[in-house]
Amino acid sequence: MARHPPPSFPTRHLHRATRLVHAGVLRSQFGETSEGLFLTGGYVFETAEQAEARMKGEEPGFIYSRYSNPTVAMFEQRMAELEGAEAARATASGMAAFTSVLLGRLRAGDHIVAAKALFGTCRKIIEELLPNFNITSTLVDGSDLEQWEAAAGPKTKMFFLESPTNPTLEIVDIAAVAAIAKQVGATLVVDNVFATPLLQSPLKMGADCVIYSASKHIDGQGRCLAGVILASEKFIEDVHPFLRQTGPSISPFNAWVMLKGMETLELRVERQVANAARIADTLAGHPAVARVIYPFRDDHPQASLARRQMKAGGTMVTFEVAGGKSAAFKVANALKIIRISNNLGDTKSLITHPSTTLFQRFDEEQRLSMGISQGMLRFSAGIEAADDLIEDLWQALGK
Repeated sequence: MARHPPPSFPTRHLHRATRLVHAGVLRSQFGETSEGLFLTGGYVFETAEQAEARMKGEEPGFIYSRYSNPTVAMFEQRMAELEGAEAARATASGMAAFTSVLLGRLRAGDHIVAAKALFGTCRKIIEELLPNFNITSTLVDGSDLEQWEAAAGPKTKMFFLESPTNPTLEIVDIAAVAAIAKQVGATLVVDNVFATPLLQSPLKMGADCVIYSASKHIDGQGRCLAGVILASEKFIEDVHPFLRQTGPSISPFNAWVMLKGMETLELRVERQVANAARIADTLAGHPAVARVIYPFRDDHPQASLARRQMKAGGTMVTFEVAGGKSAAFKVANALKIIRISNNLGDTKSLITHPSTTLFQRFDEEQRLSMGISQGMLRFSAGIEAADDLIEDLWQALGK
């Protein structure tokens, strides 16, 4: 399937920090320093024959920005090189990426197995939208490998998980689940948002596809929405017709913003991880905190697994305040630097109460089955000075 011209120069042999700046750049005849922003809907052809050849995929080049765009192509190429994927497709949002993979790959009569601990909207799509297309599902405890095996049947075509999970930071053994998926003839799709492409590489562990809400760490400054699908060329070819015909396409401007975000991704994530690890340790010593969840802390029940498949503990810390919802609200409302927001991966530190925001459409029994309590707060570490963040949390917890 012909797509677009190759980048200006190959970068896959270069260090990651260099690839985050230079990978995938397609320079025009003007030789611009920053990646070009092509705000165009369509393209002209030199001849009618060329138009026909491009529409058939026999000649590389751009046709219409719903299908492909030079700025979007640069973002896709850079993400593919960062993730170590053969191909990538950018979408308007992370949910567009997730939905496109499901509806692009699954057919009526198929079955999907997914971990129970999922972002609320992903779980709603699996449980409530897929049945409209006669696609069934089974939810399992992601940490229990026997449940993955038991849930799979002759119609199972896909496994889906996120690790670390949102918001409980549960760790799923990606390599082990990938092995089970291959045994039953299913593809494994991993939402890698919390780990970021810097801290975890699901494709190297046997996953078939990785998806991101690039609105999080990849942009990292809360500016735009974007999603990315990364997989083999064959996998992407199977999803491409859905993307092309239904149009969940990213705008060129948003793709350009993502390219700018990627240039500082490594620097930001390193600082965020350092802040998160230190804050997790500090929170564990506060009398108002009943529990702290951070993947690289020794008291995390899956710390050894987290250290095996992740390079660091991540940018997120989840903790429970003694006193339930009212106490958690008091803490969130008393914060001065840290702001209340459902977003994450931002340069600004953010906090949210999952039970009443991200998972409010689930009843209390469902939330508890996912490990989400009324006293739980999810903290996304920014790049501020750790001392200021700790002081802000402690004064709020003192309230």
